[in-house]
Amino acid sequence: MRPRFRRTCVVSLIVITLSCTLLAKKKNDPLASLNFVVLRDENGKPIRNAAVVLHPVEENGKQGRGGLELKTDPEGKASYDGVPYGKLRVQVLAPGFQTYGEDYDIGQPAIEITIKLKRPASQYSIYSEHPANDQKPSSEPKDKPQN
Repeated sequence: MRPRFRRTCVVSLIVITLSCTLLAKKKNDPLASLNFVVLRDENGKPIRNAAVVLHPVEENGKQGRGGLELKTDPEGKASYDGVPYGKLRVQVLAPGFQTYGEDYDIGQPAIEITIKLKRPASQYSIYSEHPANDQKPSSEPKDKPQN
């Protein structure tokens, strides 16, 4: 029984050592502080209550599990401390504006990101009046073949 006890102790020590090493590495990973400012593209005024969604991005470029949602204050600002270095996908959603999405490479302790949201573009309708140069092409050929 003695050799079996010794083997169990050695395996346990190895597991404990590896666990402590991994935990120490996690604690020493650099973290960043992100500050967001969300503005209207047309006039630069802040957008309040916009959703700023943060997702980790894996090495293969796919969106990782988990995420975090922040809301902007009346000045259009939102911030978060403790973001690990690496790729981060940022999406911003606000009613009446186009959704914004971009991947950022977080690699410094403090980052300020300004995002300008645009209004949705109008849709083209066949039922609306359009300028003469923007008319729909006719179904008749321009040059008729001669017989």
